[in-house]
Amino acid sequence: MSQDSQHGKWSVSSSEDDDGDELPPSIKSSKPLQMTVSDHATLSSPTLKVDATPLVVKPEPFPVPALVVGSEARQQAAKNQINPVKYEPSPSLAGKRKLDAADGSGWALSDSDDDDDDAKKKSNPPPARKAPSPKRKKVVDKRPPSPHGRVYYIDEPDDFFESSVPCLDDMFRFYLNKVTGLDRKYNSGALHIRDVLSPLFGTLKESVQFNYCFDLAWMVQQYPPEFRDRPVLIVHGDKREAKARLVQQAQPFPHIRFCQAKLDIAFGTHHTKMMLLWYEEGFRVIILTSNLIRADWYQKTQGMWMSPLFPRLPKGSSDTCGESPTFFKRDLLEYLASYRAPELEEWIQRIKEHNLSETRVYLVGSTPGRYVGPDMERWGHLRLRKLLYEHTDCIPGEEQWPVVGQFSSIGSMGVDKTKWLAGEFQRTFTTLGKSSVRPSPAVHLLYPSVEDVRMSLEGYPAGGSLPYSIQTAQKQLWLHSYFHRWKADATGRTHAMPHIKTYMRASPDFTQLAWFLVTSANLSKAAWGALEKNNTQVMVRSYELGVLYVPSAFNMKTFPVRKNPFPVTSSSSGFPVPFDLPPTCYTPKDQPWIWNIPYSQAPDTHGNVWVPS
Repeated sequence: MSQDSQHGKWSVSSSEDDDGDELPPSIKSSKPLQMTVSDHATLSSPTLKVDATPLVVKPEPFPVPALVVGSEARQQAAKNQINPVKYEPSPSLAGKRKLDAADGSGWALSDSDDDDDDAKKKSNPPPARKAPSPKRKKVVDKRPPSPHGRVYYIDEPDDFFESSVPCLDDMFRFYLNKVTGLDRKYNSGALHIRDVLSPLFGTLKESVQFNYCFDLAWMVQQYPPEFRDRPVLIVHGDKREAKARLVQQAQPFPHIRFCQAKLDIAFGTHHTKMMLLWYEEGFRVIILTSNLIRADWYQKTQGMWMSPLFPRLPKGSSDTCGESPTFFKRDLLEYLASYRAPELEEWIQRIKEHNLSETRVYLVGSTPGRYVGPDMERWGHLRLRKLLYEHTDCIPGEEQWPVVGQFSSIGSMGVDKTKWLAGEFQRTFTTLGKSSVRPSPAVHLLYPSVEDVRMSLEGYPAGGSLPYSIQTAQKQLWLHSYFHRWKADATGRTHAMPHIKTYMRASPDFTQLAWFLVTSANLSKAAWGALEKNNTQVMVRSYELGVLYVPSAFNMKTFPVRKNPFPVTSSSSGFPVPFDLPPTCYTPKDQPWIWNIPYSQAPDTHGNVWVPS
């Protein structure tokens, strides 16, 4: 089976399903990568075979910064930014690159317009001729001008950060991040981490940062000077070498302590992204999609839910006081208790002492484990199913209301859609109320195409935050028929690639929502859980966290969609969906971004190409 696009034709073969879409924390370091994917092989044969002699990638000759963290895709993006490969039109790169059809050893990019010629030449293939690899170029004066200049990051203008409390959406409390390089109006009502931690929202005493990737020196600089030495607890999932590097990062900062999340199931990650902020004035919870690294707060689309400022309860109040109609306090305490970590005990006690009754969202978390009986509905997609069953209402014609999912990473779904996506996942995400009717509406999955990444503000390095690998893609070509383009013209963020993850149920005309979820969970069984033992047990690998909006919690039947989220107003009743509706389906020439194959035929917005090591 093959896929064609303006960036080339690639054929892949199906194989058995496996689990896990993120690297285990123990291998988040930059190590030589063994791959069976060649960046200059042919795809003229109907089925790709990737069982040739493995290619051992040697360390690059240039230094990689010590704080390059995260997936291999992120590490590759960092290399690309430090030492970009300049686009050089030439016959060897502009034309079709071929290898002997009998070789079938890996990947190549061919011009799809010439597919008819390919068919004619199969019976009489030309002599094998390997095209020269694009050479890495040092960043010199000949490099084409780019918005970043000679340094990848540019400083934000003085008025980029808030100097007074901004106009915020007080109803839904759902915010996008600020994006460097956008018109000011598209950052109005959006928040940077420096805004979130500023004195505008409270006099900070202590904080906890739950996350997956950390740059601690950068993180400390985001706190205002007056709060920069206040105690911070880092909750992470790193082990062994990665943990040692994280601890080393903290050496200059004696106010930082650590709490290691237990990850006892292979391929699980601590993917939750949350801040707990304790102020002199009260307490606040922020659940978000950004890692604690500069790249995630620079030119990507991210989202967050920021709680109200929760006041302290009167002394002597019982632990059950201050509960919200959504039982947010109970569920947050249960989530924190799942860590079984002494370091979080004082925070559990602090939460008990505050009034969280104003919360209008439901907490949807995942924690690693195998669960049976009633515990199956505590975490993952079965937790979401239970909430949708109990707190949403049936809608006439609901079979016409599609599910829309949007994410930045994709795990193994199985050899066909029945294995997980159209079974467990769709069964959960199409639940509306207590109806016994189980329709199968359309499922639209939003994931950036190669062209979306190429034309983004960051260019090809934006794909470092979209770690969909060819090894996974080759097992599930059927999934790509669900894909839709990432477009966000209404928000002015079309070219700020998404790291946000959102899921929702929309009306056929996409003007109403039955519910909306923002979460850290990507499209994977590791994040959402998978049923086992004839559906009597659910297994979850990772820590994840998100918040669910249902209309009943806001005294509404459905959420109207706000067509133009910017500028933000505090009185709007429409929900600020962070991408354009209706979704735009991939065309036959569109190809999902896959990080570990080359894209050399067209330059990105910085005049560079993508040649993974």
